Amino acid sequence: MYDPRQHLIVALDVSSIAEAQKIVRAVGDSAWIYKVGMQLYTAAGPRAVRELVASGRRVFLDLKYHDIPNTVAAAVREAADLGVSMLTVHASGGGKMLRRAADVAREVKSDMSVLAVTVLTSMDDDQLERVGVRGGVVDQVLRLSALALADGCHGVVSSAREAALLRQELGDEFIIVTPGVRPAGSDHGDQARVTTPTEAMSAGANYIVVGRPITGASDPASEARAILGQMALTA
Repeated sequence: MYDPRQHLIVALDVSSIAEAQKIVRAVGDSAWIYKVGMQLYTAAGPRAVRELVASGRRVFLDLKYHDIPNTVAAAVREAADLGVSMLTVHASGGGKMLRRAADVAREVKSDMSVLAVTVLTSMDDDQLERVGVRGGVVDQVLRLSALALADGCHGVVSSAREAALLRQELGDEFIIVTPGVRPAGSDHGDQARVTTPTEAMSAGANYIVVGRPITGASDPASEARAILGQMALTA
């Protein structure tokens, strides 16, 4: 039985555990997975993850590890000890780094997914070209995704605009997490490649990440339920 709550990740992009706890309480049982990213982790550290895990929630640790293989492997090991369910590494860190991250994850916590970030959803073709990447967003996402999967990652993070092509070219046996998801009519903020929940799931995403439309709503639980309803249309 398809339950969209198992595929919605609420982004806790706040600066304190107190703010995060307030959001989690307000959302209630409308979401089970929460993203802890750089803002909350920098402000509150591992405690933010531990408290979510202790409460029975799943954690998507989005710190985008990008360093030499041994350093990333050590960080993945620490993340596993915290009990996270999913974490991110940068695909552009290269094959050796990706392989070490994936191998350590399988060794210490077999149910933890290592997901490779391809191209940030705030970037477009012009911005990629400015940093020296030729061929545009679609080509780069496909290139990095193929590399990450070949080197053992469980899946990738990409815009839903590339998800359908990834499914077509690389198959169905990997996870796609899609950030930059906004309900129809929502402000896009600093995102350049935005899709709706229905579009993202229809394109082949396994999980969508939603932040401000839920966490900034006057009734976060109601907004989350509305998004779950849109996701359910694709079941």
